[in-house]
Amino acid sequence: MTTALITGATAGIGAAFARRLAADGHDVVLVARDLKRLREQATELHDRHGVEAEVLAADLSSEDGIGAVEARLSDPRRPVDLLVNNAGFGNKGRFLDVSMADELRMLTVHCEAVLRLTSAAAAAMKGRGRGGVVNVASVAAFVPRGTYGASKAWVVQFTQGAARDLAGSGVRLMALCPGFVRTEFHERAGMGTDNIPGWMWLDADKLVAAALSDLARGRTLSIPDPRYKALMGVVKLAPRALLGGVSSKAGRKYGPQ
Repeated sequence: MTTALITGATAGIGAAFARRLAADGHDVVLVARDLKRLREQATELHDRHGVEAEVLAADLSSEDGIGAVEARLSDPRRPVDLLVNNAGFGNKGRFLDVSMADELRMLTVHCEAVLRLTSAAAAAMKGRGRGGVVNVASVAAFVPRGTYGASKAWVVQFTQGAARDLAGSGVRLMALCPGFVRTEFHERAGMGTDNIPGWMWLDADKLVAAALSDLARGRTLSIPDPRYKALMGVVKLAPRALLGGVSSKAGRKYGPQ
């Protein structure tokens, strides 16, 4: 029996990872801020799949929260075999419209927490000669689009670089770059979604299945849908100046309302 730790586990992509991993027979450690929701989720997963479901309430924008998850990942008595760094959020508004406190909080959750938790997990996994880390980024990493896109670009670059450094150690690292997924993400950020075309939406459970398949294949980057793979192929060929203008217009059309 192996154990997976998932951050941002109570909703959206994180909850989909928890469901799939529990269904596959993995014990789970569920991390989020809302203890009540964590306990309800843990009870459901335990009752449905017969796995151990541990809860850890932690705010990954705080030193105490990051430290608590680091300690759990480093505990040699309770090894974690798969880490899914999924916790994240969006801010409504353009650059300078968002407070500096909120911008820094995003960087703490998307970058500092990912760095520290990946390091804690990978160090323990390397000692055992096996393990995996999935860092959830976004297709926004590939276009110039504010602090959110910049933070997700950092996640992709960090993950792929660390994966190369750990090649041959038995530890796999992969950056997962989904597009629009029907979760609580946009609602929490106060973003409208009515103007997003139907073809751009992805199903969280299908996304997770594709991501785990890519991880098993040893890929360091997963864009888990043919539509977004094609779209990102076009993005790679587009001039940066043009891409910046298109990204800005798309952000106004499909982003915060």
